[in-house]
Amino acid sequence: MPKVTFLPSGTVVEVEDDYNLLDAALDNNVQIDHNCGGNCACSTCHVIIEKGIETTGEKSEDEEDMLDEAENLTENSRLACQCTVTADLVVKIPSKDSEWKDDTF
Repeated sequence: MPKVTFLPSGTVVEVEDDYNLLDAALDNNVQIDHNCGGNCACSTCHVIIEKGIETTGEKSEDEEDMLDEAENLTENSRLACQCTVTADLVVKIPSKDSEWKDDTF
């Protein structure tokens, strides 16, 4: 089973192959903002894939459009709701500059 390491916490979780990255985080008490509920309708679940980007597949046009709104965008930026885990990943959850807080936790 693939392992996902979430930074900066260093939390490592094992998930089944083809598991959604956002669900992998949320199911294991790793906080990732997700205003739209994982529907690729916002950019709050923006993450940076530090290792394993080549296994996450191509970005859709919708994901590219939403990423344009993300803070601290990098070449390895993805939306967690749009990535499936097929191999080991190291994922950085970037800090947000905004004042918004997800109060679902």
